Amino acid sequence: MTATDGAKGTVLVTGGSGFLGGRAIIDLLERGYDVRTTVRSKSKAARIEENISNEIGRPAGIEFFEADLSSDDGWAEAVADCRYVLHIASPFPPNKPKDPQELIRPAREGAVRVITAALDAGVERVVMTSSVAAIRGGENPEDRFYNEDDWTDVDAVGAYPQSKTLAEKAAWDLVEGRGVREKLATICPSAILGPVMPDDDSYSLEGIQRLLDGMPAVPEIGFSWVDVRDVSAAHIAAMEKPEAGGQRFIASGPFLWLLEVSQILREKLPDLAKKAPTRKAPKFMVRIMAIFDPGARPLINDIGQRNDFDTTRAKEVLGIEARPLEETFVECAESLAARG
Repeated sequence: MTATDGAKGTVLVTGGSGFLGGRAIIDLLERGYDVRTTVRSKSKAARIEENISNEIGRPAGIEFFEADLSSDDGWAEAVADCRYVLHIASPFPPNKPKDPQELIRPAREGAVRVITAALDAGVERVVMTSSVAAIRGGENPEDRFYNEDDWTDVDAVGAYPQSKTLAEKAAWDLVEGRGVREKLATICPSAILGPVMPDDDSYSLEGIQRLLDGMPAVPEIGFSWVDVRDVSAAHIAAMEKPEAGGQRFIASGPFLWLLEVSQILREKLPDLAKKAPTRKAPKFMVRIMAIFDPGARPLINDIGQRNDFDTTRAKEVLGIEARPLEETFVECAESLAARG
């Protein structure tokens, strides 16, 4: 489908009930696109429509299609007559799965399923959400900033980085095999934060909520952080810009330790963040915490580890400049508090 008479066309967003997917829907609607999204069950549709409508101040008019990453059913109908597809949906469980294939299989097969349907339908561009987890896993002996030429060694990492890496590689293999590499672009975001809607949930949001709720001390864990609005903007720019086709893009801001994030929250939001920790927890304490708190277990291997990313390509090709992280942290915390 091509845009005519000023209409921008229809975009399918997979994972529209998620934190990033919801923000992408908002931004697409505000830019004049018609939007569809996929849900496992249409029972979620009314709530998603309500949340998005409240954000944009008018009826959203989203089209909903039932489709699941583990099945072919529904995808041909969902992509029919679409101009673009943003493939954002991907499994992300709170705890490490017993069988890595619980994550890997739906991520990899789902990417192939969605992109195949999109190509068969003649879409102009698919933009797929990957992750810096597909870039930074494994050794970095030169201690340098990672860039888009780097790929995670799947034999050196856990289930989630494996799933993101293998899914993205499968996507590139698919378009290259069909001779249409330019029809795909991938966005590799770091830890995503920012203002939330009532039902938003993600691993990185949970980290901010834990800081606000209070902890005796915070582990020596850090992330490169990025605002959800910047990641959404990167997806849309990669969708619209012809020169973005066939490329990977890192979407990230600066690296900060959790203790630094806690200090920013305490400084900027003294009433809201008065319980935020002020001390760093020794590694042995984190190991003890992990016995009782499954959510702490994935953090153990990341203690003291720092990863930085080169975002030159996203700046030069997509025009994305990460907004100040203080703004991101404050708006994220305020919106988490506002929804109770």
